[in-house]
Amino acid sequence: MKIYKVGGAVRDRLLQRPFHDTDWVVVGATPQEMTALGFTPVGRDFPVFLHPRTHEEYALARTERKSGMGYRGFVVHTSPDVTLQEDLARRDLTVNAMAAPADWTGVEAVFDPYNGQADLQAKVLRHVTDAFREDPVRILRVARFAARFHDFTVAPETLQLMREMVQAGEADHLVPERVWQEISRGLMAAQPSRMFEVLRACGALKVLLPELDRLWGVPQRAEYHPEVDSGVHAMMVLDMAAQLDAPLTVRFACLCHDFGKGTTPADMLPRHIGHEQRSAQLLKGVCDRWRVPNDCKELADLVAREHGNIHRSQDLNAAALVRLYERCDAIRKPERFAQALWACECDARGRLGFEERPYPQRQRLWQGLQAALTVDTATAAQTAAQRGLKGKAIGEAVASVRVQAVAAWLDS
Repeated sequence: MKIYKVGGAVRDRLLQRPFHDTDWVVVGATPQEMTALGFTPVGRDFPVFLHPRTHEEYALARTERKSGMGYRGFVVHTSPDVTLQEDLARRDLTVNAMAAPADWTGVEAVFDPYNGQADLQAKVLRHVTDAFREDPVRILRVARFAARFHDFTVAPETLQLMREMVQAGEADHLVPERVWQEISRGLMAAQPSRMFEVLRACGALKVLLPELDRLWGVPQRAEYHPEVDSGVHAMMVLDMAAQLDAPLTVRFACLCHDFGKGTTPADMLPRHIGHEQRSAQLLKGVCDRWRVPNDCKELADLVAREHGNIHRSQDLNAAALVRLYERCDAIRKPERFAQALWACECDARGRLGFEERPYPQRQRLWQGLQAALTVDTATAAQTAAQRGLKGKAIGEAVASVRVQAVAAWLDS
């Protein structure tokens, strides 16, 4: 039995980048031997075991054979005679197909049968073998790695292989959980726009996210969007979210906020009247399709519906500000509203020549909300009830007190 570090831990160590998880592969062992050593079996589709002390995952060396469409269409073979090189051959990219001894310090030579170190130095993402085409998740992984290693290029032959996979219908068989897993990780990368550029280049974006794909070529009003193209703007907003170190919820909202521009009638262009509500409707379909978590879905819906009103909020009076807060449910969920303002700043600054412009709406709306939150709603409701008001009228009276508080803040 021999144990090796493989994949990302080796790659990132060679790049002198931090890494958090280590993948282990075991050569020359059987499941029975692993269990006898105290490892706990956890793998459902192939033999994976948890280390008895560290609880890290150790996978038996394996080969795979395509047996059907999609992510689960494989027959897996494991036995003590599967070699390390055979195991590495099934991996996605050459930079991920390197191995090192378990006690590797980073100085000794690594096992590199597919020239991953050369591709690291050349900054190229290249598939290992033609077996790459057997797993459609690898299309998403290459795109995600392009976003993480944004100064790397995708090898032309790898991009062509990805195109062929899309044309063969492999991308149609991706399961929602894996799509969201890879997309969400790519959104948190250093330059998330590159993920979608790669997916668009191979044709996968049209299959996976047509709501975004159709934005390219759709014009916008040049006085507000010097970059003109709606798809280009969407990518600039996304990268601005990364630049401002926004969380996943904000980045997903940035990705989806302008979907409705892709369905604007041609005779209306370059104006996009009503695109906010169309964006919210299209977003619902994406969230259902990918099973997006509720926190991401709810913030994206809020930003899609209200980003135009937030942009135009500088001239709103106290009553209009309170109505905006109420529509955004900001009184009950101020933290979510803060994230909505964050996404709107990304939208405002994600435009050609606007990158360094201030976005005063964010501070003004947040401070106005703090004024509204100072109102003692229980006392205000009790006072209204003592005046004989009931039901909806009590809520209106409380809102009126909030308007007064916001008005006092504006005057100050």
